[in-house]
Amino acid sequence: MKGLRKYLTPFAPDQSGAVSVLYELGGMLVICDAGGCTGNVCGFDEPRWFETRSAVFSAGLRDMDAILGRDDRLVAKLADAAEKLDVTFAAVIGTPVPAVIGTDYRALERMLAKKTELPVLTVNTDGMELYDKGEEKAYLALFEKFSDKNEESEDMNDKDRPRIGIIGMTPQDVSDLKAAADKIRKVYADQGMRAICYGMGDGLDEVRNASLAAKNVVVSPAALKAAQYLQKKFGTPYEIAYPLASELVPEVNYQGKKILIVQQQVIANAVRKEIEKRTGEKGAITTATWFMRKEEILTDLKVDAADDISLKEEDDFISLVEKEGYDVIFADPCMERMIPGFEGTFIPLTHFAVSGKLNV
Repeated sequence: MKGLRKYLTPFAPDQSGAVSVLYELGGMLVICDAGGCTGNVCGFDEPRWFETRSAVFSAGLRDMDAILGRDDRLVAKLADAAEKLDVTFAAVIGTPVPAVIGTDYRALERMLAKKTELPVLTVNTDGMELYDKGEEKAYLALFEKFSDKNEESEDMNDKDRPRIGIIGMTPQDVSDLKAAADKIRKVYADQGMRAICYGMGDGLDEVRNASLAAKNVVVSPAALKAAQYLQKKFGTPYEIAYPLASELVPEVNYQGKKILIVQQQVIANAVRKEIEKRTGEKGAITTATWFMRKEEILTDLKVDAADDISLKEEDDFISLVEKEGYDVIFADPCMERMIPGFEGTFIPLTHFAVSGKLNV
């Protein structure tokens, strides 16, 4: 049955992904809802909420505010809050309510900027798509608003610019609150470079200095459009990779095995590449994802589209496993109970966006 969930919980919607991108950047994040969407973000979808606070607010829309489109009420509330908080920008994040009433985000952005004298960005999420679509929109809005040509970059070449921008590091995608970002920084530090993990320990100043990066690394599909934007704007090249893939692949005999890897597209393909590196051959390896799937990533990684599958329903995954007879499956631990008859090797590959649990 379409949409039936017996094993998996509902996945986080796009507004949660947008909040995740902006969470650590020191802004005031206003979710344009009546309160329910904000409750889901803070209660379930943003694991950093329980360790680190951020200025996340609900617009507190009432029925008549929505029906009559009273944007002036929202502007007044936001301006009042901005006076009491030490924030560097404001962001308005959409939900089904403004989508239904046709909110003019550009007009709202201008009204808020004039009233608060803060930089304002809007993310036109509608609650109808998944978290990664919200991340994609938020990354693009963030770099469009704040990245600018830094004068230092004019006389610098790649050898003199050892900055590496890491785009796509959110807990939803890498299933880690801190360790993954720290490990990526160490990987590049050992090579004499400085990794900038946008939104995961590195703040708005680094976004403003995005033009100084010698290269950007895309670690999730949601980050691809932002990397392409920065390439067009500053000429910054990008690569699609996950530098910690080797840590996700335990020492198991993969030679001659039929393998399925279920994760977000970039990590899944990085794990595939790591296995092929260890076996020294192109194996029978299939990747699958419940989320965004980019043809550009397949092209960049030279992956056959037939070996990269989109999953929509629980039955898609169950049928795939039953039909293909895999020897090894990498997937979130919560998915193991979906295939009780599987007799091969199941290797946990945590994905917070699927299970709501983090690597520990």
